[in-house]
Amino acid sequence: MISDEQLDRYRVEGTLLRVIRDASPDNDVRGIVVAWDDEYVLIRKRNKHVVKLKRNYRYQPDTEERPVD
Repeated sequence: MISDEQLDRYRVEGTLLRVIRDASPDNDVRGIVVAWDDEYVLIRKRNKHVVKLKRNYRYQPDTEERPVD
């Protein structure tokens, strides 16, 4: 699970994230952190839509290579 400190750093820096939800790269969500609580993170996508994702997904900067699982 991603820590509050990491989420806050990503939010303050405006880092574009990749949220890996499963093995398929087509299901990844890209956006910036807007808010979070104990269970969920709000991500604003490039098209300005906001999605609510569980914190147990893998969050990484979009500039990093997607890990091969």
